[in-house]
Amino acid sequence: MRRLFALTFLLVSGLVANAEGPTHWLFVGTYTGPKSKGIYRSPYDATTGRIGEPVLAAEVRSPSFLAIDATNNRLFSVGEIADFGSRRSGSVSSLSLDRATGKLTPLSTVSSVGSGPCHLNVDKTGKYVVVANYGGGSTTLLPVKADGTLGEASGFIQHKGSGANKSRQEAPHAHSANISADNRFVVVADLGLDKLLVYKLDVQNGQITPNTPPAHDTAPGSGPRHFAFHPNGKYGYLLNEMDMTLDALAFDPEKGTFTKIASVGTKPDGPKAGESTAEVCVHPSGKFVYASNRGHHSITVFAIDPDTGKHERIQVAQGGIMTPRNFVIDPTGKFLLVANQDSDSVISFTIDQKTGKLSPTDQRISVGGPVCLRFVEIK
Repeated sequence: MRRLFALTFLLVSGLVANAEGPTHWLFVGTYTGPKSKGIYRSPYDATTGRIGEPVLAAEVRSPSFLAIDATNNRLFSVGEIADFGSRRSGSVSSLSLDRATGKLTPLSTVSSVGSGPCHLNVDKTGKYVVVANYGGGSTTLLPVKADGTLGEASGFIQHKGSGANKSRQEAPHAHSANISADNRFVVVADLGLDKLLVYKLDVQNGQITPNTPPAHDTAPGSGPRHFAFHPNGKYGYLLNEMDMTLDALAFDPEKGTFTKIASVGTKPDGPKAGESTAEVCVHPSGKFVYASNRGHHSITVFAIDPDTGKHERIQVAQGGIMTPRNFVIDPTGKFLLVANQDSDSVISFTIDQKTGKLSPTDQRISVGGPVCLRFVEIK
């Protein structure tokens, strides 16, 4: 009887756990068009990796990149356009986020002070949003008011110069903006300049100013695109779009400077016509780093040496991937979700916790032109 009772208890407990439903909201930023009207939302179960059917959460023009503040109560989105307002500019929107229902409520939309904004991040205080303008080749700092609305730009830097490849690097093209763990530095990858620019962040006065030295130089024609800090804060990983390499960098958090320690291709045979990289993410364990390859339709897995920060390519995973513009590791570190821009879908892979290698799952949802994925815990 005791065994029967225990078995019954376990079965009932399992049913209750399964009945609890999703644990997170998955928000999807897109390029708007015939198949997309803005930001979409799907329920997500982090215990099983199940992705629910998406619904339109907010109508926003080409919200290609999303960021969520530390409270998880506000979502910010770029509008990757060039015709906002009276000048050639993109836009940035703020929306309130109801964590219980996943509902997004528009609060404000302002100019990004540069065309084609493609990336943004929120500082640790939640008082500023930093934006990378690809078309304008500039970095913008926008204040966030107490009510969540955005103010006009308080900080702005126009990048200057060009790169080695005159067809792709004829001018600056800011491609991503990251913030250091201590909130002192903004790190901007500029594809057009072959530079990782570093700015000092002044949250008291709402300003960004060039660091000393102002940048880390990358290989000529490499085209730096996206960047990710290692969880330990000692390293960073810079993904170069054009030569399809991933650079491991040592980071000095006091000086805000970088030193290159290794560079590895995302493919064994190097880039071919029509191929380029897109996104880079470090696993929360700090043991692995991942990079996406467009054209080749794959995700590359690297193992990280904990003592040196150097990385070794161990897998180039394919299977259901089509133009992986962005991907994200789920909050448990067990699943990796990929936004397939050209097949209008989001798919997932399991992550082997020992090796970091990826295996396809049967999870797939349809979203038009998906570009960016972000999680928020349901509460």
